[in-house]
Amino acid sequence: MATRRKVIISCALTGAIHTPSMSPYLPVTPEQIIAEGRRAAEAGAAILHVHARDPQTGRPDQSVAAFGRILPALKATGAVINITTGGSPFMAVDERVKPAAHFAPELASLNMGSMNLGLYPMQARHPHLAQEWENEHLENSRDLVFRNTFKDIEFVLASCLGNGTRFEFECYDIGHLYTLRHMVDRGKVGDMLFIQSVFGLLGGIGSDPEDVQMMRRTATRLFGDGYQWSVLGAGASQLRIGAMSAAMGGHIRVGLEDSLWVGPGEPATSSADQVARVRLILDGLGMDIATPDEARAMLGLKGGDQVNF
Repeated sequence: MATRRKVIISCALTGAIHTPSMSPYLPVTPEQIIAEGRRAAEAGAAILHVHARDPQTGRPDQSVAAFGRILPALKATGAVINITTGGSPFMAVDERVKPAAHFAPELASLNMGSMNLGLYPMQARHPHLAQEWENEHLENSRDLVFRNTFKDIEFVLASCLGNGTRFEFECYDIGHLYTLRHMVDRGKVGDMLFIQSVFGLLGGIGSDPEDVQMMRRTATRLFGDGYQWSVLGAGASQLRIGAMSAAMGGHIRVGLEDSLWVGPGEPATSSADQVARVRLILDGLGMDIATPDEARAMLGLKGGDQVNF
């Protein structure tokens, strides 16, 4: 009798793109982020992708102290904790990597290439942002290159690999897959790759089904069966692209970092809403969610008892 395939659900709780005025449900304070993480884990997320914010303004905060107020409580959920090294696209790499280098998580994100990153179209959808920094955050992206050079990538790898941390390799375009292949060929990255393909952000690959298929085909050509594949669909494409990934043998990332919606015209009141929708999709496809320990086994992670928090 055939067994049901296990799919890893990652949940990105707050991120650094959306701003507090865009949704009353976007978590900002440590208490809010922790509550969101607990809800997402209870709903079935095996991995929690973590950013921190200034609790007063909601600005992204990549300080070790900010993460220290969040991580121990999230660890108690039992989920795999994935610390961002992307931080905010307006930050330099030495600032972005500090929390992951300090706390030695099981998993850390790593952006695999530089790109134009246009957030400014969101101004039309959110014309009444409450804080001036929110408007500047969007407008300044007209002239923003999210820098992730070869030197930057090597710096993050060198800062974290000695701690036994593995990486969620975030690939926003086809060329980023080739950069990852280059790092593998140079011995900078080991086996058991976890590739997160990102779709639908202005400046990266689009969200057409052909784009999803091309990413998958290219990854398989470059890495064979030596990788686990997950997808992130920005905004309205979140669940559609997630369903495609599941049908193509991949995994799924959701969360308020990536979309503030759970359906057309229906705001998500929590990242857990999106996790619940993914579970319905997977059940309809005859698949089950992976537990945190099953995700650890699939990704070759060191275990939650080996982190520094």
